[in-house]
Amino acid sequence: MVQGKQVRNFTEGPIIKQMIKFVIPLMITGVMQLLFNTADTIVVGRWGGDTPEARETALAAVGSCGSLINMIVILFSNISLGAGVSTAQAIGAKKYDEIERIVHTSVLFAAILGVFILPVGFIVARPALTAMGTDPLVLNQAVPYMMAYFCGVPASMVYNYCAAIVRSSGETVRPMRYLFVAGATNVVFNLIAVLVFHLGAVGVGIATAVSNWVACILMLRHMISPDVVYHLNPRKLGIDGSVLKKMLRIGIPASVQGFVFTTSHVLIQSSVNSFGKAVVAGNAAAANLDGYTYQPMNAFYQAAVTFVGQHKGARKYRRMKTCILCCVLCVVIVGAAVGWLTIALGPQLLSLYAPENEAAIEAGMTRMMICTSVYFLCGLMEVGSGIMRGLGHSTTSSITSLVGTFAFRIFWILVIFAQNHSLVVLYLSYPITWILTASAHFIFSYFALQREIRALRRESEGAADGERVLAESNS
Repeated sequence: MVQGKQVRNFTEGPIIKQMIKFVIPLMITGVMQLLFNTADTIVVGRWGGDTPEARETALAAVGSCGSLINMIVILFSNISLGAGVSTAQAIGAKKYDEIERIVHTSVLFAAILGVFILPVGFIVARPALTAMGTDPLVLNQAVPYMMAYFCGVPASMVYNYCAAIVRSSGETVRPMRYLFVAGATNVVFNLIAVLVFHLGAVGVGIATAVSNWVACILMLRHMISPDVVYHLNPRKLGIDGSVLKKMLRIGIPASVQGFVFTTSHVLIQSSVNSFGKAVVAGNAAAANLDGYTYQPMNAFYQAAVTFVGQHKGARKYRRMKTCILCCVLCVVIVGAAVGWLTIALGPQLLSLYAPENEAAIEAGMTRMMICTSVYFLCGLMEVGSGIMRGLGHSTTSSITSLVGTFAFRIFWILVIFAQNHSLVVLYLSYPITWILTASAHFIFSYFALQREIRALRRESEGAADGERVLAESNS
């Protein structure tokens, strides 16, 4: 408790129990976030047109925008990781006055970014989708969908920054509740837009934007409460230079890494587009299902960032090692279990997105057998990255990802895939890059942690020598 305000310090108490309480709401939250896009794809896939061809076109329109939208949004929203890590380290070091400066700097900065990104999405929609080789029929629905989606980006940006701060304080249940309300709003507006107003892809884009604003308003309403350690006072909104510098030092490399990942997805999406609408639709459905495998693993990535960050602030490195081991074991078990369960139900799940479209279902299963079956490797890669960021070495993590994913995938597409033009060869780029990048993350994490331990040992020895000299002088 801090001046009557509750805060969860993970540097004390049973690690497993704390981690379970932390990750379960995160898993549920991640799944609910995916429901936004799932509702979009299912609604347009089933009711987005009067004919199977029209519904396939609408589904492909939504699916073709996913990687491009993520590339733009993640470039800026991942800076929120800097706010989360800064908050976690401040809590571990018990510097609660610093949290106030982090909160007010983060919220204002997020709002500024959101207002900036909104017109960018409008401007780049058509030329970017055209450059990706999007089918002209798909393009006519994809562009309005993307524009509608970006109307909710300012709210999404503010929500992401606030949620990063709230979660770093140990509170993961409240963001889950807010996203449940937003997800329900999204589903209702999807059905109204498509079934009542027959707006097709643009209708589900509008619904997603509305749901983002709902989540944002609920989160801000909570943070304005004076009873929380991350209290937000609108009158104190302002940019603290030192806080922003620290946030950017951690967040910008994270954004670069996220941008690199999504850029590589855009390149792969462009390659998928060359196989026709049915494959694009099947790939969109399978990628959406992959998200449900990824989100439970991503919870352990966020746990790694928060637990490692708090322990770095408290300088409890021996206990930190136990936290890291727990994250690694849990992400492998959860990733493998959820991945293979998804594959077992693959045909039935894919048919929810593309009913009676055998070609799309077959393409989706091809992706799932290659990627989803070993998706726990992606989880290991994420946990390794979370460890590095919690330690404050975000730049190293980003450089590792740049080489391990973006560079290698470009090589794979331009050389290997160009000589072997098949979906199997294309999808193999995913597990190979996960293995390479995860291995590098853990190697660098080991050496970074050893440097922290040696630095602490030198300080302890220096303090002991100082006390001995003082004792001798007093005697």
